[in-house]
Amino acid sequence: MPVAFDQVVIHQAQWFMPGEPVDNAAMDKFIAPLNRISGRIKQRILAENGIAQRYYAIGEDGSTRWSNATMAANAVRACLEQAGLTMADVGLLASGSSGGDLLMPGFANAIQGELAAPPLEVHSVHGICAAGVTALQAVAQGIELGTHRHGVAVASEMPSRLFRRSRFASQDYQADFDSHFLRWMLSDGAGAALLSHQDQILPTTQAGVRLRLRWIHQKSFSGDYPVCMQLGAARDSTRSHLDYDSWSQAEQDGALSLRQDIRLLPHLFDIGIHEYVKLVRDGWVDPERISHFLCHYSSEKFLPVVADLLEQAGLGIPAERWYSNLRWRGNTGAASILIMLAEFMRDRTLTPGEQILCYVPESGRFMTAYMLLEVEACDAPAPAVSYPSAKQAALASCDLVDIAPPHDPATAPQGLRDLLTQLAPIWHDYRSQVWRTPLLRSLHDGSIRMQDYQKWMADWIPQVREGAKWMREACDSLSPAYAPLAELIRLHAGEEQDDFNILFEDYRHAGGTATEIEQLTRNPGGQALNSYLHALAASQDPIGLLGAIYIIEGTGQRIVPALLPLLKSALSLEPDMYRFLHYHGMNDEHHLARWLVAVELALDCDETGRAEQIIIDTARRTAALYLMQFQYAKEY
Repeated sequence: MPVAFDQVVIHQAQWFMPGEPVDNAAMDKFIAPLNRISGRIKQRILAENGIAQRYYAIGEDGSTRWSNATMAANAVRACLEQAGLTMADVGLLASGSSGGDLLMPGFANAIQGELAAPPLEVHSVHGICAAGVTALQAVAQGIELGTHRHGVAVASEMPSRLFRRSRFASQDYQADFDSHFLRWMLSDGAGAALLSHQDQILPTTQAGVRLRLRWIHQKSFSGDYPVCMQLGAARDSTRSHLDYDSWSQAEQDGALSLRQDIRLLPHLFDIGIHEYVKLVRDGWVDPERISHFLCHYSSEKFLPVVADLLEQAGLGIPAERWYSNLRWRGNTGAASILIMLAEFMRDRTLTPGEQILCYVPESGRFMTAYMLLEVEACDAPAPAVSYPSAKQAALASCDLVDIAPPHDPATAPQGLRDLLTQLAPIWHDYRSQVWRTPLLRSLHDGSIRMQDYQKWMADWIPQVREGAKWMREACDSLSPAYAPLAELIRLHAGEEQDDFNILFEDYRHAGGTATEIEQLTRNPGGQALNSYLHALAASQDPIGLLGAIYIIEGTGQRIVPALLPLLKSALSLEPDMYRFLHYHGMNDEHHLARWLVAVELALDCDETGRAEQIIIDTARRTAALYLMQFQYAKEY
């Protein structure tokens, strides 16, 4: 749940951008293409990210003109100067960055040294984009607890030193796309914010108003997904840069190249919007009250992705309320949100009562961060807190959370939106747990073996074979009132009747030893799931099976497509070894569209008023049993 604040206000926020702005044509003077191919990659990436200019702390000769600590210190000085304070007034300094100028000591200590600041408490947050929010939260908590009256959060990034062409000489000026990508995306800069106790009256960025910090919410999904953005590992992520005999060997093998696996990025925004919907459902955000939305995205290519996901959740924020300075400040990682906030506070006329929602996704190993601020008059009394208590939020989180990933509620009938939103926590929790099962963990770290793949398919084939059977049984158990629904389910069952044969052929081509499908047996999870579905299908009017289909088909649409690239890479699979996975991921999207129609029919035919809850309960039980099947799928 979010961390709520009652006593914390932001008086000032300032930034420091090194040197003069560098437009796209002048980039080559600082970050030269490595070879003929990288020039084409550059044009493609710049066309998508929408960045027109950025700043570099290095000179055209590659020398460092401002260190990372110097940029951070300059941002802090500007912030304190505007507020009429000095470092002697500050009790806490927290920094956020993907890396300082030295491997150690901590970056906040380096900034304190650069400022020649007197003794004070410091915190160094090492991360990527969300590190700036984490630094701000550390300061806010110190003030909320009454330990400090003033504190400064600062975030600074200087990736340009990693992007100089000379850094790739040991690799003969060759690099994979993942390394090329970030050279044209990231740039340098620093932002700082002064946080104070609410009883402190200081000069503000905009006369007469200040920002009250309402809450901060952060959540990491690093246990669910493999690394997306990293520095310090070999291309195949099997060795750390510290495992090499020398720094030169690590650099030659690409372990000192900053890279990002862009194939994983769609998952980042997916989980971010899940968290947003949870905040709305639990009463922390009212979309109608959001006056300004400060969204950190690394590329304008992702702007419609975020907007569409919000709209699909039925919780969109109008485009005129969005604010971003990516085009003219560039992507400065952890510093981006503080630079954005500082420029926003300077340029926009703010009115007491307006709310500002900040969103920061982090692609390192997937984090999401939200922050809510409210504009108030500098002399206003502390407003009453209207957000959920810790107990209320904990109770709400047990029942209601995110929008369900397998579907697009924007295309669903209006009457289904509430059902989809209530199914969301079931899906989100199931998806997260599946990604942490032994089978998928072995996919993450590349340790999966061909026999693991064979066993997974051997467990899966009997379940797929039984699918058409229990669907037909369910149709026979439906009363005449559900005749339209029965007709649609029979159509679906007919399409899936022979799917298990495709999977069995894939299994055989991958080296599976069974010659007859009857030789295959389900693992304990699969057996439990099959027994449950058949028993339910035999009951009177088993419309709850629509909840089971939601989980089963959703797995095919959203989880399987994410697994297939990892499988092909780890096991060097031939095309005839994964035809079912490929087909399943593509075809289930159409099946899920039909599922929406089926649910609408079920609700229309239901005379008891209990259909919606029955579907939800069945989805929850099916998710638990399907998860068990995944847990037993790894052979040891």
